[in-house]
Amino acid sequence: MEGSVNERLHFGKIGYGRRCRIRAPCCNEIYSCRHCHNEAASLLKNPFDRHELVRQDVKQVICSVCDTEQPVAQVCTNCGVKMGEYFCNICKFFDDDVEKEQFHCDDCGICRVGGRDNFFHCKKCGSCYAVGLHDNHLCVENSMRHHCPICYEYLFDSLKDVIVMKCGHTMHHECYLEMIKNDKYCCPICSKSVIDMSKTWKRIDEEIEATVMPQDYRNRKVWILCNDCNDTTEVYFHILGQKCGHCRSYNTRTVAPPVLPQ
Repeated sequence: MEGSVNERLHFGKIGYGRRCRIRAPCCNEIYSCRHCHNEAASLLKNPFDRHELVRQDVKQVICSVCDTEQPVAQVCTNCGVKMGEYFCNICKFFDDDVEKEQFHCDDCGICRVGGRDNFFHCKKCGSCYAVGLHDNHLCVENSMRHHCPICYEYLFDSLKDVIVMKCGHTMHHECYLEMIKNDKYCCPICSKSVIDMSKTWKRIDEEIEATVMPQDYRNRKVWILCNDCNDTTEVYFHILGQKCGHCRSYNTRTVAPPVLPQ
């Protein structure tokens, strides 16, 4: 009898997915998941009709095996099938692919993948990070609760991998790689260098040494702000770049001279 019950729980499991659909409380329509709902709602002709489903508000699900509509639960009240090997009653989330090692983070308020033991929640950054970043990243308050500066997708609940840069800001890993591929080495948010640029600065040193400025510009000075160390210094102008007098970076920009107190 016990074997029969277990077989029933897993009935209908074909590949990875879920064995139920959800009824969206916002529009009373039925969808396979919230992502399907949000994609369909974003394409509505009237912009005022476009909306996103709040996953925690889902109250009803429809069993894909027997088509019975019922309150949210892991096991169908009619046919006894388990509608998802993984189930979160807070997020109203079902999934059969348990190899993703889903877990619910109370601080994030959502389910994440990758295994609870492999992540920690950084309260200042406001999100879960890989344990390798524990005490090994620069905290930026709510750094995950904004849009990717490249593709502008919201990062906090994005399904794509996210990278934490040296400056503490975040973006999609694939967007980061595309940015580096296109020779952009500064954070799009704060302009700090995101990789070790010491070899590049040395090459610019050599180019400047080999490039003599015209007499009219040879003794011209400008004030610069360093994007890497935030220091402001006065340096000699050169067409190839201005070197920070503090950290030796060429990731700088010209600024107005500082105003001295009267």
